Amino acid sequence: MHRVLPLIIFITVLFPSISCGAVPTDSTSVKKSYINMIHTDVTRFDESINPDAWILVGDVCFRRDSMYMFCDSAHYFQKKNAFQAFGNVRMEQGDTLFLYGDYLDYDGDSNMARVRRNVRLVDKNTVLETDSLDYDRNMNLGYFFDYGILSDAESVLSSFYGEYDLSSKVARFTDDVSLENPQFRMLSDTLHYNTDSKMATIVGPTNIYTGESEVYSERGMYNTSTRHAFLLDRSVIYNDRKNVVADSIFYDSAIGYSEAFGNILYNDTVNRNMLAGEYAYINEVVDSAYVTGRAMVVDYSQKDSLFMHSDTIWAISYNLDTDSLYRLVKAYHKVRAWGPTMQAVCDSLVFDSRDTCLTMYKDPILWNEGVQLLGEVVKVYMDSTSIDWVNVINQTLYAEEMDSVNYNQINGQEMKFFFDEGRLNEMQVIGSVGIVFYPLNEDSTYIGMNTTLAGSAVAYLKEGQVDKVVVPKDSKGVLYPMSQRPADKRYLDNFVWFDYVRPTGKEDIFNWRGKSAGEKLKVVKREKVPLPSLDSFRKEE
Repeated sequence: MHRVLPLIIFITVLFPSISCGAVPTDSTSVKKSYINMIHTDVTRFDESINPDAWILVGDVCFRRDSMYMFCDSAHYFQKKNAFQAFGNVRMEQGDTLFLYGDYLDYDGDSNMARVRRNVRLVDKNTVLETDSLDYDRNMNLGYFFDYGILSDAESVLSSFYGEYDLSSKVARFTDDVSLENPQFRMLSDTLHYNTDSKMATIVGPTNIYTGESEVYSERGMYNTSTRHAFLLDRSVIYNDRKNVVADSIFYDSAIGYSEAFGNILYNDTVNRNMLAGEYAYINEVVDSAYVTGRAMVVDYSQKDSLFMHSDTIWAISYNLDTDSLYRLVKAYHKVRAWGPTMQAVCDSLVFDSRDTCLTMYKDPILWNEGVQLLGEVVKVYMDSTSIDWVNVINQTLYAEEMDSVNYNQINGQEMKFFFDEGRLNEMQVIGSVGIVFYPLNEDSTYIGMNTTLAGSAVAYLKEGQVDKVVVPKDSKGVLYPMSQRPADKRYLDNFVWFDYVRPTGKEDIFNWRGKSAGEKLKVVKREKVPLPSLDSFRKEE
């Protein structure tokens, strides 16, 4: 028998198609590709070990098509067009693809290689390591099912189950997925990664940790080289101070800015306010945001939340990482605000955290319960829980509705209003003061109508109504009985009741209603201020 074996091996090497079986002659059949045994040091047959296999030992080499396979020893199933390889298994295809392991089960008919223990697949600069890998040569696809690690020059990808497509260079990993490099870390239940483009495709719940920020997304793409993310389906970017969620987000985690589109919510958990809109530009490095398209800010730092809308809202921080840190919030054009006890309209406003002052410009009006305040400029100063005091400057008017035709009214050059737990309880008026005041009896009936001209005045309020007005002794005043009130004395020159302008709820802030013609304040020439734009916002940053 041993004399016959060398002749068989010689014929196998020179005429593999004959030694491995007959080639089908039917022209309609698919041509079958056979395994060729190229080399072995020792060949033997031992029926007690395996009655269907040749036992090959020492420097064993097989070839199928362009794939060469090496091992220390093998069981060669000639009739089945298959073999099992043991020890130092290596598969080579050209100079780019190498597959290593301790054991290989190769089926020539299905072109399937099953490699086990210490498996390493090398595809150019990409390496896949696992303990169990099935490699489908027809599909050019390798997949593992007992934890694997895929690494390239930049990143390391791992999961419990996954597959790597050597044609498209796409790895599809599922179940406890991790993608890491020195710049970031991604954790997911399903992730696709292209080793050529370095693009990670998010197809399941995924967290990205980069610097001080974290991203949560269930659909999107992340370029691991540029660190650009394209996030969909209400993805979230957040850190220990702020978070943003939107229909779609572009995020450059390398330089720390993002652009958000559609149903945006940008929440500042430190300052306790939230921006909303349809478009936002956010720079996390300088802690700034620019929002347009149904732009809204919700301030929930006070006892009652305040909802404010304008065409554009701009929030930016200054002197970061210093003891002099402060923040400006600017709103431009058609500003409307609503809260349970406070409402406001104006053309534009600025909030400065240094003095917690909100300044309203151009036809500002402020309402507190049944009281209306207006002037050229309104400054609202906050404390930790509510409004502390309000300063109204030039063309001022205080108006309080008593009934459908009678109003308490005070005007002057400047007014200061002081609040207690969000309710107006005292006011000071300075310069050219005019007063129309309806004092009440104990049964809440009118005593009469008092008209006064004074240089100053102090008014005290009770239950949201003027209870007492104190003026200097040299002031001029008249108390008219209700039946003898002169028609031309009932209203101050600048009195208008702007109830039709007043926001009625948080949804009404989006419905602009300006003052009627002839009811606006007198035009006072002011120094022109350039209008805001995204370009000016970026320059300011």
